[in-house]
Amino acid sequence: MTSTASRLPTVPFKLTRAGVIMTPEEGNEFEAEGVLNPASGRTPDGELYLLPRLVAKGNVSRVGLAKVLIGDDGVPDGVEREGVVLAPDEGWERGVNNAGTEDPRVTWVPSLGKHLMTYVAYGPLGPRLALAWSEDLRTWHRLGPVHFEYQADLSMDLNLFANKDAVFFPEPVNDPDGIPSYALLHRPMWDLGWIREGEGEHLPAGITDGRLGIWISYVPAADVEKDIRNLVHLRHHKLVAMSEFPFENLKIGGGPAPIRIDEGWLLIYHGVTGTIEKSSFDHQQNVNYAAAAMILDAQDPSTVIARSHEPLLAPETDDERSGIVPNVVFPTAIEKIGEQLFVFYGMADSKIGVARLDRV
Repeated sequence: MTSTASRLPTVPFKLTRAGVIMTPEEGNEFEAEGVLNPASGRTPDGELYLLPRLVAKGNVSRVGLAKVLIGDDGVPDGVEREGVVLAPDEGWERGVNNAGTEDPRVTWVPSLGKHLMTYVAYGPLGPRLALAWSEDLRTWHRLGPVHFEYQADLSMDLNLFANKDAVFFPEPVNDPDGIPSYALLHRPMWDLGWIREGEGEHLPAGITDGRLGIWISYVPAADVEKDIRNLVHLRHHKLVAMSEFPFENLKIGGGPAPIRIDEGWLLIYHGVTGTIEKSSFDHQQNVNYAAAAMILDAQDPSTVIARSHEPLLAPETDDERSGIVPNVVFPTAIEKIGEQLFVFYGMADSKIGVARLDRV
């Protein structure tokens, strides 16, 4: 049987490597186990910054701030570090043997005049989504953990599950009721066995494939504009996409904030093959992460209208194939420099690379 995704047109974009932009700084205890998976944004004066995940010994993650240096050719070629902007200082971001503010994604939302950060709080019950906001990228105000409103047709409480790879759209879109809303892409993880031995997978009603996919949830724009704290209260949860092709057979997850193009919303995402050993939250050695893309409908971003049939960028260089987790290309930020789009990505959970994004 031919899958629905395989009948969709492929995306008219390509990624071309442009180099390694950030590597762990010798002697920096916060970077002892890697720099990776950055968010990005521009300060009020227009300067471009990365917000990399900095990993200290013991897999303790913080969010840093680093100014992007641009070469004479207009290509990012380095960074200037400016310290840490978010650390696991809250009790719900720390467990007995773990702690972390991990894998930030940042979306500039003009209608709010704020940068919205999603990050993974690695606390007592493992990875949970959390939100923060900033006006200058330097000072971040926590909004706390995300709360998913109960939805009867799913017959499941999404708050039970670990969740990762969340990112906001940069402008309101209509929710299923036609209400202008801020929309969040995210990836619930259905296996509860890691916190309650033997519990196993619990799938929402209508979901028969336990592989991890991309979901969307919404919060009314009027509620958020009245009080930014309402941003954590999400509803109208819906599956957007699942694994469809060989390069993503294990799972998929979202990447940088979607960008508006003529056809709809362009989403760079990651697809994974291989096998998970032990817990999903341990460092894996038998997986392969590649970058791909899909286009979501402009009016209904829960609908995919085009999709990569092959990866746009797969681990091929030594920096992408050898590291804390080998064979990883993990896109997490996208920025326009001049007239050129660039994607920033984690390399083997150890370094940060950059690639040009071009239409073909």
